[in-house]
Amino acid sequence: MDKIIEFAKSTILGISITQLGIAFLFILGGYLLRFILLSGIKKVLIYAERSNHDFDDVFLTAIHKPVGFAAVLAGIWLAVGVLPLPEEPVNVARFAHALMKTGFVIIAMWLGIRLTDGIAKILLRKAEKTPSPLDDQLVPVARNTLKVFLIVIGAVIILQDLGYSVSSLLAGLGLGGMALALASKDTLANLFGSMVIFIDRPFHIGDWIEMGEVEGTVEEVGLRVTRIRTFANSLITLPNSSLTTTAINNWSRMKKRRIKLTLGVTYNSSPQEVEKAVQSIRQIIRDDPKMDHDFFMVNFTNFGAYSLDIFVYCFTVTTDWKEYMDVRQALLLKFMDAVSKLGLEFAFPTQTLYHANTQGSKKLPGEPDAMQRDLPV
Repeated sequence: MDKIIEFAKSTILGISITQLGIAFLFILGGYLLRFILLSGIKKVLIYAERSNHDFDDVFLTAIHKPVGFAAVLAGIWLAVGVLPLPEEPVNVARFAHALMKTGFVIIAMWLGIRLTDGIAKILLRKAEKTPSPLDDQLVPVARNTLKVFLIVIGAVIILQDLGYSVSSLLAGLGLGGMALALASKDTLANLFGSMVIFIDRPFHIGDWIEMGEVEGTVEEVGLRVTRIRTFANSLITLPNSSLTTTAINNWSRMKKRRIKLTLGVTYNSSPQEVEKAVQSIRQIIRDDPKMDHDFFMVNFTNFGAYSLDIFVYCFTVTTDWKEYMDVRQALLLKFMDAVSKLGLEFAFPTQTLYHANTQGSKKLPGEPDAMQRDLPV
């Protein structure tokens, strides 16, 4: 026992064997803790995979490796705390503790990034099931933004632990950030515009929109610009900042499509015939399954310059442009057939001329007597 005690008191580079042994036990305990934690997480993960929730799987998968490294690092930190590290002329003990803190910060950053990636995968799968393609673009943007934020916060904490003046660094970054913000004002406005598009969702990719003089189909929505394919097949690139200050007419959001027109029949039509024409047109709309029957109007509305005007206001069930044109054509042909069967005619611009009879005594209505006198030769 005396020899064992004497051996335990012996030193290597100023560190006793006892201290080295305790440090070794701490490190061994860290690896043992790592084994226990990883084994427990694997068993729990088996049960979590059987559940209907995805977030527990993502959480356990994300912490699996970082927790193992944290357990080993904790054992090493305890071992370092046991060893009498020199403080002069270089404070090795302080540097070692700062290095251990840096290791834990890096592990925390790693864990946050793994959690972010796992949650983003779940949200991306859910976004793919929605009809809006904007969700598919918003999730990667949010994921990358959060990862950059975690890295920046971790870097600031590491610099502070290593003894650097973070306040002066932040002040410098603040001044530089103000100059950068002023220089990139338009770029920042476009970024905020893209956030508004992602949040408010005024349109989706593939929607037919009209904004000012621009009209076409949305082809791509980016962080800075939105690209619209016009009906002339040209590609227009718009800054996202303009989309937040301009009214957007989304034609693709129509629930039904309007047909508005005026049918004019000739003035020799009797009131009974006009009434029959109105009733016939109403019945055509009621019988057409491609027309919306919740609301429509057909009425004799005006004595026109050359026609008796019948106003027609109705909606098609479809909003697709090509199908709408086919439905409209079929409906107008039915109107023509109905008017023809009633013996009526569509009016067109005409003029009636009265010709004076110079040979007889018959006058035009309202014609003065002076118009009947022969002019001198």
